Amino acid sequence: MANTNYKPLGDRVLIEPEAPEQTTKSGIVIPDSAQEKSQTGRVLKVGPGRTTDEGKLIPLEVQEGDIIIYSKYGGTELKVGGNDLLIIKENDILAIKES
Repeated sequence: MANTNYKPLGDRVLIEPEAPEQTTKSGIVIPDSAQEKSQTGRVLKVGPGRTTDEGKLIPLEVQEGDIIIYSKYGGTELKVGGNDLLIIKENDILAIKES
C-alpha cells in the first residue's frame, strides 16, 4: 500500500490501482504496451464529501481500504514515491467489493 500525504478534497477519492496481469493463463508474458489499464483498486484516502447547494455535507459511501471498480477513463493519474495513484470523483466509482 502506498504511503501518501495527499488528502482528496470534496467528493474525490485517492486510489491505488491494482497492477494489470503480467502473463496470460497459458504463461505468455504480456508486454506493457499491450496491457489493459486496470479498473479495480484499493481506496487509500477519501475526501470529506459532496456539499449541496444548501451547504449540507453528504459523506462519501466508500471508505479507506475498500476495493472498488471505477470508470475506465475517469480520474487523474499521479506518481507518488514510485507508486502510480489515481484521484477520481465518487461518481466514477461503479461498485464496491463486498466482503
